[in-house]
Amino acid sequence: MGRPAGWMKELTGRSPMKSPGAPALRRDVERLFWREIARGLTSEDAALAVGVSQAAGSRWFRQRGGMPLFMVSPVAGRYLSFPEREEIALLKGQGLGVREIARRLGRDPSTISRELRRNAATRGGKLDYRASVAQWKAELLARRPKTAKLVTNDRLRQYVQERLSGQVRRQDGTPVPGPLAAAWKGRNKPRRQDRRWASAWSPQQISHRLRMDFPDDDSMRISHEAIYQSLFIQGRGALKRELVACLRTGRALRVPRARSRQRAAGHVTPEVMISQRPGEVEDRAVPGHWEGDLIIGTDRSAIGTLVERTTRFTMLLHLPRMEGFGVEPRVKNGPALAGHGAEDVRDAIVATIVTLPEQLRRTLTWDRGRELAQHAQLTIDTGVQVYFADPHSPWQRGTNENTNGLLRQYFPKGTDLARWNGDDLDAVAATLNSRPRRTLGWKTPAEALNELLLSHQGTGVATTG
Repeated sequence: MGRPAGWMKELTGRSPMKSPGAPALRRDVERLFWREIARGLTSEDAALAVGVSQAAGSRWFRQRGGMPLFMVSPVAGRYLSFPEREEIALLKGQGLGVREIARRLGRDPSTISRELRRNAATRGGKLDYRASVAQWKAELLARRPKTAKLVTNDRLRQYVQERLSGQVRRQDGTPVPGPLAAAWKGRNKPRRQDRRWASAWSPQQISHRLRMDFPDDDSMRISHEAIYQSLFIQGRGALKRELVACLRTGRALRVPRARSRQRAAGHVTPEVMISQRPGEVEDRAVPGHWEGDLIIGTDRSAIGTLVERTTRFTMLLHLPRMEGFGVEPRVKNGPALAGHGAEDVRDAIVATIVTLPEQLRRTLTWDRGRELAQHAQLTIDTGVQVYFADPHSPWQRGTNENTNGLLRQYFPKGTDLARWNGDDLDAVAATLNSRPRRTLGWKTPAEALNELLLSHQGTGVATTG
């Protein structure tokens, strides 16, 4: 005859638990693993440091998307630890009673009694207390799975997905297809290959913009960390994993901060050095001060970038190749057929920046590249005073460097940048200028620039995007 119905609950005081075979690695070992990850170790090295296999470490890191979540927080003392359970097993094996075990551990007798009954092994229909099995059962019962908010709220999920993966559009609303990107294969962005063009708002931008777009709807709220968890962690089921390709970094898993920190001219005269730049540029209180540079692609292709320091408004310079590029041999001191010689860059800046009101044309801080060797003529043509950063000091043009990093999502290294026309560049610039920025109080650069224009020229100013 078999055992009577309900025998397990009568014996242990809980519902039956299906045995998984050998108990998994303990949760406290995984906590130690994530602490090693936080120090900057790889998953393989962290696994060896805590005494588990490299395969287990890689599995933990992949399943949690590189996000330790609660694993870095210490366990509250109210819960029995594995060493305490080992002590309970030893003392019980010596024949000590519940009260004596509780006294030696400094716990309440009811805690020990409940532990010996609920978390004991039940093989053979008898209670047999073993620390490893008890720890596994306690961790299994402690799980409190919660449905992700993006799973239950379709409207919120659609809003998030549209801001992550929405199409890049021209000013008239027509979509720009962008390059034909390879299908996502569950790994980081491809190196030096085209990436999919998308609106690509960051989770933080989405989270804060929700408060502005839905000020009276509390259901349209989500933290940026919850969005990251839905993207990175397996089994959340709210957002498709391939949407991580729309993030600026293009990473399939989160990289711990400690690990990411482990990294690699005659036309510049003293009077145009950054040390001579007016002091008002530093505090960003006065608009009209710009930073600029080139981003370079294959076959000497390039795109110029201009960023306004106060509003973070971005303008892109179209630098097409000259006729004869790739056909005629290069001539020393001849024309720059690649399209980004000093004269070409000067003309492109002049054509772009003169479209702005005079009060928004004050200074331009550039890298030390020879493409701006004609800065004196540029100042005569536009009234913009040009200054150059110190050698090997990209932080002196931090706004521009950050923007160039954002633009690399659309124009990756190792790709031909000359294939994009001026309309395509305007569409990408409009996409960046329509993203809300934390530093602007979650306004977009276009909104911030329009406010400045309206404040200076009244209400009859055309919008900027």
